[in-house]
This record gives sequence, structure tokens and C-alpha cells, in this order.
Amino acid sequence: MMRLLLPLLLLAGCASTGGPQLDTLKLPAGFQIGIYAEGIPAARSLALGERGTLFVGTKEKDVYAVPPGGGKPVVIARDLQEPHGVAFRDGALYVGERSRIIRFDGIEARLANPPVPQVIAELPRYKHHGLRTLRFGPDGMLYVPVGAPCNICEPEAQYAVIDRIDIRSGKKENFAKGVRNTVGFDWHPRSKELWFTDNGRDLIGHDAPPDELNRAPKAGLHFGYPYCHGGDLQDPQFGQKRACGEFTPPAQKLGAHVAALGMRFYTGGQFPAQYRDAIFIAEHGSWNRQPMTGYRITVVRLKNDQSISYETFAEGWLKGKEAWGRPVDVIVAPDGALLVSDDKAGVVYRISYGSK
Repeated sequence: MMRLLLPLLLLAGCASTGGPQLDTLKLPAGFQIGIYAEGIPAARSLALGERGTLFVGTKEKDVYAVPPGGGKPVVIARDLQEPHGVAFRDGALYVGERSRIIRFDGIEARLANPPVPQVIAELPRYKHHGLRTLRFGPDGMLYVPVGAPCNICEPEAQYAVIDRIDIRSGKKENFAKGVRNTVGFDWHPRSKELWFTDNGRDLIGHDAPPDELNRAPKAGLHFGYPYCHGGDLQDPQFGQKRACGEFTPPAQKLGAHVAALGMRFYTGGQFPAQYRDAIFIAEHGSWNRQPMTGYRITVVRLKNDQSISYETFAEGWLKGKEAWGRPVDVIVAPDGALLVSDDKAGVVYRISYGSK
């Protein structure tokens, strides 16, 4: 069962042993946070199965499954190539490795004896921005980003894009261009339009460029990389080649270098009404900015497909110049709680509202 944020003695023990320091986390009034699953080194992307199983990709070599309601995770795949991405469809788990996408059929009935995976797509393998996030869109296609193989460069056409794959035919097509590195995307529950985070380039200052929350209402849009950042900042190296006005600006500028990763629309019924259809974003945290920033969960509220606010929802993973945790992905659980992965603490949290 889930370990809730309740006994003060337990919380003090967490802080003293270097584990999750839940007592440092701050959320809006009425919300609680607890540990849904622990012992998942480098926990990254999250996906839910039809029976409520939570699948957790990692930045190491293993993929985990957590039983419905939380508890002890089990390893369902080993010795993979940084299997960051996970997605579930029609009883099968899709896993995104650096150089390929594989599929485990009928996985929820075979957690103790997983099937041999099938390779469904080969991908270019490279280190810089080479982790693969996977999500199925409303069109039934599997979306996968191929990030820029650099901090800043004019990449070949196959990079800095979001592609989508027809898993029946294997046909791949481009959906969006000029996307430096997205690690999180989701579709608006009403309009079915794609929204995604994008990480800004490094080494042009502590306060620029912003990370981005982008909206892609149709295929074929270009979001500016490497020529323009944040909709209005020309790149000092490549900006003279194309004007910012040629590209689709972000729907919301996020904090500079916050490393905005996983994002989801809140589609549950547990949280108060002001959070319905809002976007929750896991900000992993900066690596070279001073002062450090991110290390939190933020929320963007929309009205008529326009951002009307960008606020901190949960924080406290950063203490001074030290971070004990780094949020990576978020997903709405069947009961309306919000599950959050943390690749530094190696856990999945559960954020709930109302009675503990």
C-alpha cells in the first residue's frame, strides 16, 4: 500500500537518512504528498496499463511495473539502452530505447514472466538529447521526439523534430520541426491538440532563453530552433539566418533552464475545479545556472487555448544549493491523484487532495 505523508517520526527518519525528505515539500492547502513506489533507480517516464499497473521507464537499464494502488515495483525488462520512454496501448507496453522502440505484448498478465519484446522501429542513436519519450495520440499513432544532437547547431532534417509512427504499417512521418528537446507532451482533452515542453539552449546566460510550453494544433509547424528561442530571442550564432516571425511562438514561456520535462493535462475529478484541464509540468532543475532553479512541479492554466497563468504547484526538492530530488514525469492516476517520478530519489510520489 502507499506510504502516506503522515507520521512525523517517519518523516524525520527520511530526512536524516538521505531518503525522500517529504517534510520539506510545499503544496497548496488541502493537498498531500506521499510515496507511491520506491526503489526505482533513475525513475523517468510513466505509463498506466488497462488494469492500473504503473510502468516506469528509467535512465539506466531496467523497466519497472508497480501494482495498482502502489507498492513494491518489479523489474519487467533488463539490460536495455536507457529505456526512458514507456507507452501503453491495446494490452502492450511500448518502450523507447536510444536506438529503437520495442513492444511487450500482453504484459499486464505476464509481469512475473514477461514476453520477449518485438522491435517495431529503429531510431538514430546518439548521446545528446537521445532519450525517447513515447506517447500515443488521439489519432492512434505513436509520437516520438528526435532531439537536436547538440546544444546549438543546424541539425540534419531528421533531428530536432517530433515524429509519429503508424504502428500497423511502420510508416513514419514528421509532425513538428524546430524542437530542440522535448521530454513531455500531451493532447488537450477537448480540442485534441498537441502541447509539449521544450528545453532551451545553454550558454547564452543564466536568464535566457526560456524553456517553452508549445501548442501544435496541426502538423507541419516549425518552433524556431536553432534560429529563434522563446518566440522573440534571435540566436547569437544562427539567428541572422531566419527571423523569429517565421516560426510558431510558445504558448507560455517557462523559466530559463528549469529543464521542463514531463507534462500532462489534469483530467481527473479529485482536484478542485480550477485545476481541471490545467497542465502540470515536472521541472527537473537546472544543471549550470546560478542560482539554481526548477526542481518543482508547476501548473499552467488555460482559457480558450491561451495560457492565463504559470505558477509553482509543488516545491522543496531544492534546499539551498543542494537538491535531494528531481521531478521527471507526471501522470493522472485512475482515482484522480497525480503521480510524479523522481530520478534522483528513485521514487514515484502520489499527490492527492482532500482527506488523507
